[in-house]
Amino acid sequence: MSRFGHEVDSESEIDDDIEENSQSLPEEGHLGTEFTDEGMLPAEAFSLLGSDTRIEILQAMSAANADASPVGFTELFERVDIEDSANFNYHLQKLTGHFIKRSEDGYEFRHPGRKVVSSIFAGTLTDRTQLGFFPVDGDCHRCEGDLHGWYVDEVLTIACVDCATVLVRYPFPPGGIDERTPAELLQAFHHYVRHHYCMAADGVCPECTGSVDTELVYEPARDGRLDVIVEHTCQRCGYDLQSSVGVNLLDNAEVLMFHSERGIDLSTEPFWHFEWCVSDEHTTVVSEDPLRLRINIQCDGDELRIVLDDSLSVIETARHERLSY
Repeated sequence: MSRFGHEVDSESEIDDDIEENSQSLPEEGHLGTEFTDEGMLPAEAFSLLGSDTRIEILQAMSAANADASPVGFTELFERVDIEDSANFNYHLQKLTGHFIKRSEDGYEFRHPGRKVVSSIFAGTLTDRTQLGFFPVDGDCHRCEGDLHGWYVDEVLTIACVDCATVLVRYPFPPGGIDERTPAELLQAFHHYVRHHYCMAADGVCPECTGSVDTELVYEPARDGRLDVIVEHTCQRCGYDLQSSVGVNLLDNAEVLMFHSERGIDLSTEPFWHFEWCVSDEHTTVVSEDPLRLRINIQCDGDELRIVLDDSLSVIETARHERLSY
């Protein structure tokens, strides 16, 4: 089990953490970025990883479930394809400190080491995969044509084969394709993209967890593209996300409840099935100065109207339900 689960740490582990992080935090203002003096330059970090043996050691720790409990020297040595224990120890010590840590019970992952292994399994840095056209459930919101998906250059695209309207195009790690059926792939893709946009809308970068600034950009008559664009920009790594307004509301409590009451679970139903998520056909500019938008979300004959300000904050909601006799 991952150590990032819900199990309770022992008292000694908590005491160790307190002792290791005993420096005082600033009384006010930002926390800053230099928490310790053990930083490492990116070039140095990549240089340390430039060894097959060191990568094998990290993979061996993953195979031995080093997230759950420390792994001893002997067990690691036996799992790595190397005959000289002294040479093995040399490479192990190069990783110790930044990528892994040593305790009395053995070796454990530090977060950078775990991220290296995760990147290997995801294929983000190493794999190249392509998928030709495959059918996607649902209809084009513009012409009701059939949908197809394809995967090229680590980007998954879903578009209409009749009018070429692109519903979604987003980077997706190659590891997410491995051993999945098309239906399983699309469900994973839905969760992945939805999660990223919900994080960005909450002000957290899905790449580096830095602070994200959100801005609504209104540029009418953009050659058939969206008139209203949501731009999320990370202030730490520069990661940039652009989308329609609706996809950023997939985690909004009012939107979730509105659909749940009508038998639709937005956490599992692919977001490209909803026109309000992938176009601005249902988005109206209420005011330009200050910029205010209203998005009309329809479901089962009823409508939820949400008014947003220029930072994507919800400032008003209203329901318009059909009359029942």
